[in-house]
Amino acid sequence: MHIYDIITKKKHGEELTDSEIEFFIKEYTAGNIPDYQASALLMAVCLKGCTDNETATLTQAICDSGDVVDLSLLGDGTVDKHSTGGVGDKTTLIVAPIVASLGAKVAKMSGRGLGHTGGTVDKLESFPGYKTSLSPEDFLKQVKRIGIAVIGQSGNLAPADKKLYALRDVTATVDSIPLITSSIMGKKLAAGSQSIVLDVKYGSGSFMKSAEASEALARCMVDIGYKRGRRVSALITNMDVPLGHAVGNILEVKEAIEVLSGKGPTDLREVALSLATEMTKLSLGKEALTARRMCEDAISSGKALKKLVEWIGEQGGDSSLALDTSKFPSAPCKREVLADRDGYITAMNTEAIGLASVSLGAGRVTKDDVIDFTAGIIIEKKTGDAVRAGDVLATLYSSSEERLDEGERVYLSALTLGDDRPEELPLIHNVISK
Repeated sequence: MHIYDIITKKKHGEELTDSEIEFFIKEYTAGNIPDYQASALLMAVCLKGCTDNETATLTQAICDSGDVVDLSLLGDGTVDKHSTGGVGDKTTLIVAPIVASLGAKVAKMSGRGLGHTGGTVDKLESFPGYKTSLSPEDFLKQVKRIGIAVIGQSGNLAPADKKLYALRDVTATVDSIPLITSSIMGKKLAAGSQSIVLDVKYGSGSFMKSAEASEALARCMVDIGYKRGRRVSALITNMDVPLGHAVGNILEVKEAIEVLSGKGPTDLREVALSLATEMTKLSLGKEALTARRMCEDAISSGKALKKLVEWIGEQGGDSSLALDTSKFPSAPCKREVLADRDGYITAMNTEAIGLASVSLGAGRVTKDDVIDFTAGIIIEKKTGDAVRAGDVLATLYSSSEERLDEGERVYLSALTLGDDRPEELPLIHNVISK
């Protein structure tokens, strides 16, 4: 079998066999296929697409390319959640303790932020001492004992995806539904949970710009999951506007704790509760209304916040900060961004707002950049809000005035003001399930 023949076959739009796909993943992961040939095959996939069977085989091959986590000792109630990435998306910090407090087992591996999107692992490291790496034995013991553990991705979990994604990122082959599906679901299958809830974003802050494209991606991922024996559902959620008001690590952690305390922004609370409801439905076998009521009760009773405190402390973090968020450090410099005219915010470029936060020090452009956990943005006015000249649109936080200058410039470029209030788009476009 030769990679040249596989490239030629896909170039002509022919369906690859299971053995051809498995050969490619195995040999590329082992370093026996050069990047230039892998790039040619990825581009052929982008242009010619994949059949359902090709996508399913590619997903399983990526899953099997490295370690596969065995969660069978934890029973059938294991559940995972994945977001396709956004700005202000701190939902894992809310939904994980909610569903764990209800009896589900949340054994989750999360990533770091890169580019305009934030990362759950970075947010968790806002708690001094939090261990983002546990041995497999300690990881399973913690989930069994308290129902939750969230760590960084294992070094050998789906190594084929790590290599392929790095290549896709520089060869304009990211936006392919078969490749996105196999990347996400390959990792999720390898992570071992029986139930998986996907938060598939659309809009200016997402890879998928339309709800229709996100829905097509979600259906593909749900179908793959069920074919591989997992319970999967997906929410299609709006990322044309940042989620909540906080963007930046400590600021987002504090906002998540507000929601767990029964407060917080309405949009963040609704998306988090909807995700937690799906996770509870799938993992605990509850009807939708019952699951929703259980999640709401977990917040109102204080069970969810108590579980967060237990979880952070169990992984070595300073859990006292979850009970008194005023103890978190704050940025030495801040600036209010003011409106220069009356009108309405008619649009927000969410990706640009994420990049404004990065310029303040809250994110990284390369994987080696050092994060300022205190940096970020509190958004005061969002799409659809009326503003008057001189109103505060947002407050920026950083370690230096120079960073504030750049952050303000980028933030203002992300806003469009007009004379008419725009049409309000739904927060949750659809729920995809079997």
